[in-house]
Amino acid sequence: MKKSDFYYDLPDALIAQHPLAERTASRLLCLNRDSGVLADKQFNDFIDLLKPDDLLVFNDTRVIPARLWGNKASGGKVEILIERIIDEHHALAHVRASKAPKAGAVIQLPEGLACTVEGRENDLFQLVFDGGQTVLEVLMQIGHIPLPPYITRDDDAADFSRYQTVFAKTAGAVAAPTAGLHFDQALLDSIQAKGVRSAFVTLHVGSGTFQPVRVENLAEHVMHKEHFNVPPETVAAIAQTRARSGRVIAIGTTAVRALESAARTGPFAATLGDTRLFITPGYTFKVVDALLTNFHLPESTLLMLVSAFAGYRPVMDAYQHAINQGYRFFSYGDAMFLYR
Repeated sequence: MKKSDFYYDLPDALIAQHPLAERTASRLLCLNRDSGVLADKQFNDFIDLLKPDDLLVFNDTRVIPARLWGNKASGGKVEILIERIIDEHHALAHVRASKAPKAGAVIQLPEGLACTVEGRENDLFQLVFDGGQTVLEVLMQIGHIPLPPYITRDDDAADFSRYQTVFAKTAGAVAAPTAGLHFDQALLDSIQAKGVRSAFVTLHVGSGTFQPVRVENLAEHVMHKEHFNVPPETVAAIAQTRARSGRVIAIGTTAVRALESAARTGPFAATLGDTRLFITPGYTFKVVDALLTNFHLPESTLLMLVSAFAGYRPVMDAYQHAINQGYRFFSYGDAMFLYR
């Protein structure tokens, strides 16, 4: 298929700029993968779609305040977006400035902090934070939540909690696993009380999730790299679910990528590493039976993944239905449940 096959026209008014007052107040569009039948529901109805033998797999990554503003020695403004923390004092980052800083350049940051450019790794800059504080400590002190480019406002205090799942644990993402944003603790408790089990993976969502596909031929697209971990306890929980004939329900496309990456080259097993898995229509899913996800950008790799999971035509028809019904789109928007 071609990139242009995944284009759709979205009115700007449907791009959610703020979260709703309550996490569970969003709408939920359900798509039966077998029949193609759509149903308009509220997110609180999600629990009614679950069975006691099901397993929900969440991505427990924690979004870091990865955006920094500073100045070069010349006074020129610099915007930094940390892409990956390498170790306590080193990070890879996107750096925007009128002229790209060279190796050895010091970038002055607020509150007397600074970092130094060590070099380049393709289009990313290698930065060192050596002022006595770790990268994460600096970000927690002066960093800003890296809201997606389609949210056309500055981050505010509310985003520190709302652009974060209530179960976030492992710091490292620069974008939220947005399907998980719809859950509050009360709903999670109710799901557990129903007998539905939960398990976790970690995939540190990178800014590449917002990068457009720049080639028409999807076979030529180079997927961005993201770090992930599927722990042994999650592998065991999935095996137990299979033995009960339950469903493995991925909460978000990032959970899908982590689970499917762990089954990429052999039997499904605990895996720690990086993935560039690019899922397009024709892919055979090995682990995931159902998927909860948000609505994704036109021509994005995430829309391609969803179309691979539930069928190209049913998904594109569902998106048009969501537009016609005024659903809210993207990170702070409504959700979609794809199931058999």
